[in-house]
Amino acid sequence: MSIHEPGDGPENPAVAPRTRDQPDPQHYARQAKDEAFIAFYRATVHSLVGFLVNQGAGVHVAADIAQDTMLSAYERWGTIDHPRAWVHTVASRALLRRITSCEEQPVEHVPAPTSLLANPDAIAAWEARHYLLPLLRSLPPRQRQVMAWHLSGFTPGDISEQLGMSNDAVRASLCKARRAVAEAIKEGEEGQ
Repeated sequence: MSIHEPGDGPENPAVAPRTRDQPDPQHYARQAKDEAFIAFYRATVHSLVGFLVNQGAGVHVAADIAQDTMLSAYERWGTIDHPRAWVHTVASRALLRRITSCEEQPVEHVPAPTSLLANPDAIAAWEARHYLLPLLRSLPPRQRQVMAWHLSGFTPGDISEQLGMSNDAVRASLCKARRAVAEAIKEGEEGQ
């Protein structure tokens, strides 16, 4: 006579005790989380840096903020509903905090190479090739912010939701930004 009920215990392979060689179910959940985050990181981090540069950040600052934002995303990975929008919002707010802070930044500091900035000395050449950056940086902050979101592929509805603006305000800012950039390009072409 057995003290176990039929179906539980070692007789049932589905309930068999784990051995040292078998990882626990949480291991598989962590592994799936990590794989999903790695795929998201690889697909998003470079465009996130570009998004911040389009908002006026220097490449070094953009890379730092993008890395910090991705770390926060990883820590909250299971709770984020729309990760792409979430990282753009968090990064945009971090940039705004950095811009408005009174903290001094070293002038001669050259950052060490990272995976995002493999050759820090090549940044000036990269910025020179992207002739629209100075035009974007010349826009008023709200127009620059809305344009950066738009250039990152977000719709006016998405932008209004993420920035807490009305759809009409987003469309108006986007229209003004486009008009200002078009006028600057036209003036530059006429001046050549």
